[in-house]
Amino acid sequence: MKRLIECVPNFSEGRDATKVDAIVASMSKVPGVYVLDREMDADHNRSVVTLAGDPDAVAEAALLGVGKAMELIDLTKHTGAHPRIGATDVLPFIPIEGIALEDCVALARRVGEEIWKRYRIPVYFYEAAANRPERTNLENIRRGQFEGLRDEMKRDHNRLPDVGEPKLHPTAGATVVGARKFLIAYNVNLNTPDIGIANKIAKAIRFSSGGLRYVKSMGVELKARNLAQVSINLTDFEQTPMHRVYEMVKREAARYGAIPVGSEIVGLIPKKAIEMAADYFLQVENFSPAQVFENKLQAVLTGQPLDPAAKEGKLASLAEPFLEAVAAPTATPGGGSVSALAGALAASLGQMVAGLSRKKKSQAAFVNELSEALDQLRRNAAELAEAIDRDAAAYDAVMAAYKLPQESAEEKRLRAEAVQRATRGAAEVPLQVAERSVALFARLGHLASIAAASMKSDLEVARFMAAAGARGALANVEINLDSITDANYVTSMRAKGAALRERLGETSRSISA
Repeated sequence: MKRLIECVPNFSEGRDATKVDAIVASMSKVPGVYVLDREMDADHNRSVVTLAGDPDAVAEAALLGVGKAMELIDLTKHTGAHPRIGATDVLPFIPIEGIALEDCVALARRVGEEIWKRYRIPVYFYEAAANRPERTNLENIRRGQFEGLRDEMKRDHNRLPDVGEPKLHPTAGATVVGARKFLIAYNVNLNTPDIGIANKIAKAIRFSSGGLRYVKSMGVELKARNLAQVSINLTDFEQTPMHRVYEMVKREAARYGAIPVGSEIVGLIPKKAIEMAADYFLQVENFSPAQVFENKLQAVLTGQPLDPAAKEGKLASLAEPFLEAVAAPTATPGGGSVSALAGALAASLGQMVAGLSRKKKSQAAFVNELSEALDQLRRNAAELAEAIDRDAAAYDAVMAAYKLPQESAEEKRLRAEAVQRATRGAAEVPLQVAERSVALFARLGHLASIAAASMKSDLEVARFMAAAGARGALANVEINLDSITDANYVTSMRAKGAALRERLGETSRSISA
């Protein structure tokens, strides 16, 4: 399964484009990372960059961005309307596809440790990655900004960082790293420069002051435009949608003789949020996302239903093509591919066990171990899934070699060499499957010691599948060895198989222990 995350680093520079360009360039050079958006705001003196891609690649890109920001941004010379404590002020990781929020928590903590190791910039963890309840909210960490935090750290141990020494980096300050759901940065501009009105509206709508759930807000002065702004973060736009926030800002502004003169989105926004706002303001009867052309086209191209009710039977429909391919009267996919599938299913079921266990309070002491196990099991599943096609391709190569011409002595020699070469490949692929399945079997056994007790039966099924995958793969190794003429090679391969069987036999006896 493809794994995709978003990262939205906020840098304390919104006026010098050359500096922002250099920071973005340092991040975009990492393979597998896509820079989707960049926003600069001179009044806030802040830039927001949106990255997406593979989790490890995005993490490395974020780290490079932190390093470049440290080189280019000096907070002792920085002023702006937006609160900040660091050159790289905030670094959130957001799950998008094939990854859970808990995975982003583990990633955030790893990145936080690495920021300190590489750059000696202290780190605070916030939102889902927070180590302390009061640090869940970013505003609590950022209270007093760079200058205030620098002084308070000397006398208040409650302001000390989660990672690093009890002092700020002299010019880069500290970085707040976290994991969260998709956040919409949404600002509403007023037809008045009175920051007091913006602050009153912000207080009325934000949750911490008794306003709307999932809303954080503050008043900001836009000096360049002679306007006041209500700067808003929506932390769950599905529970508290944009249109509801806008209507409340509009209503509150009217109390002070002001009106909104425009709004802006900082960074990117989910299409669903726009659809919800359009549905509200247009009052479209019986509106459905399936009526949006791009949604319908994407559903047709990907085969993914838009209607949740249409998901019934989805698992069966996904499995059906492979089942039909195995059942067909053709040599591939055959036993080798099925063995690889068994191993991949074992690893996938192990992921489920680790992922669910990680969410349980009873397993809180093992969260880091479970996260590491989850990452390894994902890699195992991907490797074994890839072997499904590799095994079929290896057997097809043997059949192709047998079809080579053999009219002359030279053709017979070349054909024999090709057959031997292809047959070795057909033996080596299932041996790799067996090795990975046996290692997986052991890994699942270790998982049993840290997983939730309620997942025992699922874990047993996973181990049975891993054992089946290993035994099936070894049977395919053996049948191919019968056709190989190199005695030393055959002896070596059989010794490896015997060692795997021995390991599997020892562990299998304790499978239900």
